[in-house]
Amino acid sequence: MTVPQPARITRIHTETHDVKTFRVVNANGEKPFAHLPGQCAMLGVPGVGEAMFSIASSPTDNDGFDFSIKAVGKLTRYLHNLPPDSPLTIRGPFGKPFPVTDTLKGKDLIFIAGGIGIAPLRSVIRYVFAHRSDYGTADIVYGARSAADLVYLEEMQNEWPKQKNTRVHLTIDRPEEGWDGHVGFVPSYVKELVPDVKNKIALICGPPVMIKYSIEALLALGFVKPQIYTTLEMKMKCGVGQCGRCNIGHKYVCTDGPVFRADELDELPEEY
Repeated sequence: MTVPQPARITRIHTETHDVKTFRVVNANGEKPFAHLPGQCAMLGVPGVGEAMFSIASSPTDNDGFDFSIKAVGKLTRYLHNLPPDSPLTIRGPFGKPFPVTDTLKGKDLIFIAGGIGIAPLRSVIRYVFAHRSDYGTADIVYGARSAADLVYLEEMQNEWPKQKNTRVHLTIDRPEEGWDGHVGFVPSYVKELVPDVKNKIALICGPPVMIKYSIEALLALGFVKPQIYTTLEMKMKCGVGQCGRCNIGHKYVCTDGPVFRADELDELPEEY
């Protein structure tokens, strides 16, 4: 098991009313370890707790790791109240990454995310931008309950669309004053966009119901399951397959995933 190492927070950016992005470095002010997009790390505060979070930054980002954390429990609420330069611990990396170095190369990509599910996909997106000539077009479909719940909104509106062959499609669940963008749920929006399925790979992360219906939408458009990847990182706990809390059928999300192809999900029971 990876031993926790001292780390500290160098920057905190408020994304929404309940999501903050934390920049984390090791005791020497450097990235704690190497990782690939889709992998996770354990953050801990002695005396408070430790939990698994997706690394939201790309391996090509050199000034630390980003973790976008929603305040939902004891540890996450404690983290939300910390100031910059606060100490914590980190260990990792954990889990199987997205296949950015082989399968995804040369492919057109569609990223499909809901809510905080954009965090692990941001790592892939930024990696693709850093190696832009290795990949085809990039469509990013992202939705949340309201405009105020959209994470990385400034980055999505001002930086991502400037990348070559990149389109960003934002949606919120219900109409609201001041929003002139798309309104509707993410799986329905995917169907409306009707992406060309040839030479395309889809990457999905979000609430389980969104993942389920997004896969169904893609299949209806003509995708086949080996063209679809998702991550079940929210189910990861210990990271090393010991506690059993991420066990689904004969798989352990922390060691067999969290990244799975849609056809691999067919091997899992309906509970996932």
